[in-house]
Amino acid sequence: MQWACHNPAMLTFVAALACAIALDAAPDVLVSRQLAARAHLTVGDTVTLAADANGARARTFRVAGVYEPTPDPMRFTAERIEGRLHLPDLIALTADPHDPASAESVNTINMTLAPGIDTRRFIADLASQAPGVTGWPTARSRDDDPFVVLDRFHLAISVVTVVGSTAFLLALMVIRAEERRDTIAILRMVGISRRSLLTSVAVEGLVTAIAGAIFGVALAFTTEGLVNRIFQTRYDTALVFVRVTPALAWRAVAVAAPLGIAAGLAASWTLLRRNILSLFRR
Repeated sequence: MQWACHNPAMLTFVAALACAIALDAAPDVLVSRQLAARAHLTVGDTVTLAADANGARARTFRVAGVYEPTPDPMRFTAERIEGRLHLPDLIALTADPHDPASAESVNTINMTLAPGIDTRRFIADLASQAPGVTGWPTARSRDDDPFVVLDRFHLAISVVTVVGSTAFLLALMVIRAEERRDTIAILRMVGISRRSLLTSVAVEGLVTAIAGAIFGVALAFTTEGLVNRIFQTRYDTALVFVRVTPALAWRAVAVAAPLGIAAGLAASWTLLRRNILSLFRR
């Protein structure tokens, strides 16, 4: 059967109606960026999804958009081949045709409690009011959280680093103090007190420690983006692996300042407590 229409408005209406019918026939689906890259999908393409591995009861969907999966530190090594469907479409795709109740039942419900509600009391009330329904918190406790071990490992590394850098700074200050033995002796002879010399040494140690801390923070800020790009490219994820915050930078400076003063005073005290003749090696 053939027909012709010379009315542009009628042609526009027919085209819009055909497009609407096509869109209704193919519900929307969102695909992850990794899935879109692997399957070479773009917005507007049609895909076939099935809940069974053999492809039974497959349905056709239209790709409505591509999204970036939420970064998950527990799954950053896994390739995120994922898709997101509307709930009615998901139920229709996964429901068992031999079980009429499968489309009207759920196994798990995630709930967020309002602030101030006791989790244990809520679980007890739920079990008493709905027999057969059990609840458990999804938040990890301090004992079974794997990131606690990682945090302790970072703490151990930081302690070793601080101790090693303090020893290096102390050795540097001792060498500088020995090189200025004659200068200290002359200053002592012209009447400069030990307190004034100790103050100058403390200021020098403070400046050295702060300068080193600033250099380290600047180096961390400079290489932060490079490290993140390397690991994000390696694991194809948007997870941020390194982040240098202002609070962390100030903490580094706050730790370095007293250590620099202590190293300077400890290195110079052995010289300042001697008499002037011993400083001249007499």
